[in-house]
Amino acid sequence: MTKIYFTEDHEWIRVEGETATIGITDYAQEQLGDLVFVDLPDVGAAFAKGDTAVVVESVKAASDVYAPADGEVTAVNDKLSAEPGLVNTAATGDGWLWKMKLSDAGQLDGLMNEAGYKEMIG
Repeated sequence: MTKIYFTEDHEWIRVEGETATIGITDYAQEQLGDLVFVDLPDVGAAFAKGDTAVVVESVKAASDVYAPADGEVTAVNDKLSAEPGLVNTAATGDGWLWKMKLSDAGQLDGLMNEAGYKEMIG
């Protein structure tokens, strides 16, 4: 069963078993504008909830993307090195940023579902 969560910092997290795929929301990429660079973490890197995991740069600004929970990076979206615009065209699909093995899935309990996120961005 796949569950999708959202953070107040505009990340989405799709959880399948112990693996979480993380990206930024469509709303976030719209606010940033055209992405020109994505600085991805190294596979094997460990993050605590709230740590900066990725930096995305647009023509407007650079923005941090935070780890939604504790875990270890198991994969990164290498396509983004050559095509950072995938985040703009498919933020919740091919524009995913990284995957991680969750250390404590219970940390996701405080995150929003899609309805809650849509209400927050109004």
